[in-house]
Amino acid sequence: MLEGEPYENTTRFQVSATAESHFSWLRTRMSVERTLMSWVRTATALIGFGFAIFQFLHRFNQTPGIKPADYSWTPWVLGLALIGTGIVALTIAVWEYRSLIRYLWETDFKPIAGVDESAHHTPVVAVSVVLILIGMFAFAAVLLREP
Repeated sequence: MLEGEPYENTTRFQVSATAESHFSWLRTRMSVERTLMSWVRTATALIGFGFAIFQFLHRFNQTPGIKPADYSWTPWVLGLALIGTGIVALTIAVWEYRSLIRYLWETDFKPIAGVDESAHHTPVVAVSVVLILIGMFAFAAVLLREP
């Protein structure tokens, strides 16, 4: 094709419905699922550590016989930062997951996607939404505590 000439085909590539292309599509779909599950694990760790660090250090500063820390607000800030990072990361991951699934179910891929006409979501999306809500609750619980 020469420069300046329009594309002859409006699609980026040709999709042929073969067993090989179907299994490639399935591997890609499972890869998207694994990526979201990895983000769920990461967000769980961030939210959990943020809440645990805040609780431990906040209670440690209130222990009788121990001199309070010079910067008593540090556990509060660290806890909020970790919890907030977990919430934001998981929200972005769910948004990215949904856009990739939407892309995989475009009309170009329908011949190799499967027998159903619509995308099916696995329980990992529901787990992600619940974890985002738990993270928001933990963020509010830490935010409303006095530093």
